[in-house]
Amino acid sequence: MDVTKIMLTEKEMPTSWYNILPDLPEPLPPVLHPGTGKPVTPDDLKRLFPMALIMQEFSPERNIEIPEQIQAIYRMWRPTNLHRAYGLEKALDTPARIYYKYEGTSPAGSHKPNTAVAQAYYNKAEGVKRLATETGAGQWGSALAMGCMLFGLELKVYMVKTSFQSKPYRRIMMETWGAKCVPSPSTDTKAGRDVLAKDPDSPGSLGIAISEAVEDAATHDNTHYSLGSVLNHVLLHQTIVGLEAMKQMEKADAYPDIIVGCIGGGSNFGGLVMPFMRDKIKGKKKNLRIIAVEPQACPSLTKGPYSYDFGDVAGMTPLLKMHTLGHTFVPPPVHAGGLRYHGMAPIISHFYKLGLIEARAELQVPVFEAGVRFARSEGILPAPESAHAIKVGIDEALACRQSGHSKTILIGLSGHGHFDLSAYDEYLSGKLKDYEYPEEKVKEALTSLPAVPGA
Repeated sequence: MDVTKIMLTEKEMPTSWYNILPDLPEPLPPVLHPGTGKPVTPDDLKRLFPMALIMQEFSPERNIEIPEQIQAIYRMWRPTNLHRAYGLEKALDTPARIYYKYEGTSPAGSHKPNTAVAQAYYNKAEGVKRLATETGAGQWGSALAMGCMLFGLELKVYMVKTSFQSKPYRRIMMETWGAKCVPSPSTDTKAGRDVLAKDPDSPGSLGIAISEAVEDAATHDNTHYSLGSVLNHVLLHQTIVGLEAMKQMEKADAYPDIIVGCIGGGSNFGGLVMPFMRDKIKGKKKNLRIIAVEPQACPSLTKGPYSYDFGDVAGMTPLLKMHTLGHTFVPPPVHAGGLRYHGMAPIISHFYKLGLIEARAELQVPVFEAGVRFARSEGILPAPESAHAIKVGIDEALACRQSGHSKTILIGLSGHGHFDLSAYDEYLSGKLKDYEYPEEKVKEALTSLPAVPGA
């Protein structure tokens, strides 16, 4: 009998996160203080983050133990299954062997709780009472709402307006778990009011929402800021996905030739690929291809320069060395809200600079076509973000059909699309539109890149 689901028991769940920093062939460029231009210190960040997370951000330790209280909550849904996509293979008539690691079975429906639970735990341990955060499509806001509920923390979520309007059930999920959610840009912060003064109809962006959340945290006592992607400690927490996948691929007596994941800020992609990346860096699997997929409407890796930039519109964050479209860039309102970020995680940007990963940018309509194809062969309706990875996974499988080579492909399926039915309705009714690369808007935004002496 063919095995469709490769499962781990709870006892087989990893008990440590994997930190790739000590294994990088070249160290990451430092994070810089926006005022001094010098590398940030832990003291510079303690107003926003608990010290435990700050230490993880810069840790030289390869393995960082997952506290038992976090492990106990993880066991509500972890380990997640690795699936063999027999239905998709048959539909494509490909000799490729396709696997996907499915994170949509978490209570929030995506990979985001892997770090949300950890961040809530460390903030609670430091005595913090309240968190402020941003969210794009609502997956991160939902996950952190769940994490804060489990640890008794208050939460304020600034949700990108275009997603707030198109995904009302994400907001309801956050509010059910006790969070307060407002559309961003909002009138609750100076950063939001400044944007609205210039553009009352602004669709919002993750960069704007981050500015609002950072300002909220900086102006309220007992409040910290929480970020769902980009930073090292966030990607660290997500490595439980890749660590499980490695064990499951071993059980399946297979190893991927190609790994594909979607990228917005980089946490889902990084969490899946970094444990495998170690094998590539060490020469154990030097021919492993790792492909990051982003929307053509917001192509930070494929089009953005590798430069120091702010993580937010208002310039309140430290300066990160990353591929960026400029922190003032507001992407078109594509349905993959979680991928509408102007920058990219420094670790992922570093991989790209070193030639360790490939990157592709895809249009919205072909992505939804791939999502529907997947749903009709595998039964799972993927999130629009995840459908980007599926699109390229299908392309690679079809290339195998053309060449006659049987490759093993691993796809990161980061969440389900149950809250994205209106977007699928647009596609199925022929109303979905594509957004090309907004070159002029990017050129304008790139003029806002900060000058960093010596960088």
